[in-house]
Amino acid sequence: MSTPSLRSRLAARGLDGTTMLILPGLLFILALFIYPFAFGVIDSLRPKDGGVWYANYAKFFSDPYQYGTIAATLWLALPVTIVNLALAVPIAFRVRLMRRQRLLTTILVLPITLGTVFVADGLLTFLGPRGWFNHVLMLLGILHEPLKLTNNYWGVFASLLITGFPFAFLLTLSYVSGIDPAIEQAAATLGAGPRQRFGRIFLPLLVPGMAVTFCLSFVQAYAVFPSAVLLGAPAGPTRVISIAAYQAAFEQYDHSMGSAIALVMGGVELVVVVLVLAGRSLFYRGPAGGTKG
Repeated sequence: MSTPSLRSRLAARGLDGTTMLILPGLLFILALFIYPFAFGVIDSLRPKDGGVWYANYAKFFSDPYQYGTIAATLWLALPVTIVNLALAVPIAFRVRLMRRQRLLTTILVLPITLGTVFVADGLLTFLGPRGWFNHVLMLLGILHEPLKLTNNYWGVFASLLITGFPFAFLLTLSYVSGIDPAIEQAAATLGAGPRQRFGRIFLPLLVPGMAVTFCLSFVQAYAVFPSAVLLGAPAGPTRVISIAAYQAAFEQYDHSMGSAIALVMGGVELVVVVLVLAGRSLFYRGPAGGTKG
C-alpha cells in the first residue's frame, strides 16, 4: 500500500492551496491589529510613574474630568447613530424604487469622500455666527440674532451626521435591496397594507442588518476627534474620550496613560456592540433574498 503524499496528508487536515490563500490576510491582521493591540495592552499596564499594574485605570476612573468623557462621547455617538439609521431606512426604501438610483446614491454618499476635517471646516463657515445659515434666517426675519451652532454640541452633532449618514445609507440600501420582492408581493396579495408590510415583513428582516449597521456607525461616531476639536468645545461638553487619550499621550507625554484610555474607549465600544448584536437574536435570522432574481 503506497504512502499518501505530503500534499494529500496536508489536504486531509484542511491545509490545501485554497486554505493557504488566507495567509496574506492573516499576516496583515497580525501586523496591523493584533500586535499593536497587544503592545497597547502591555503599555497600559506599565504606568509612567511606577506603581501597581492597574494604576492608570485607577487614575482614570478616580477623576471625574477623565471618566466623564465616556458619557460625553456616548451622548454624541448614540443619538447620531440612531438619527442616521432613522434617516437611512426611509431614504433607502425610496431610492431602491427609483430609476436613476446610481446617480442619487452618488450624490448622497458624496460627503464621505470629503473627510471629517473638510466637512468641519465647511460647517464653521456655514453654521458660524456670520455664516450663510444664520445670515439667511436673519435676512428672512426668522431670527433676530445668530444661533450658536459651532463650538458646542450641535456643531459636532451636525458634522457626525453629515459624515456618518452615507456610510449608514449604503449599508441599509444593500440590505433593503437584498430582500426578495416576491415576499412583499405575496403579503400585498394577501391584503397587507404598506404599514403592515413594513412592520411584519420588512422590519423583522431588516433588524439583523440594521444591528450591524448600527454597530459600525456607532464605532465610527464614537471615535470622533477632528470634529470635536474644530466644531466643539474640547475643554467643555464635547471633550470626548479620544481627546483625553490624545492629551495624555502627546500633551502630558504619558503614553502609558494614553494607551489605558484608548483601551477603555475600546471596551465601551465592545460593550455596546455586544449588547446590540445580542438583541439581534430576538428577531428573524435567515435568508431574506434567497429567491431574488
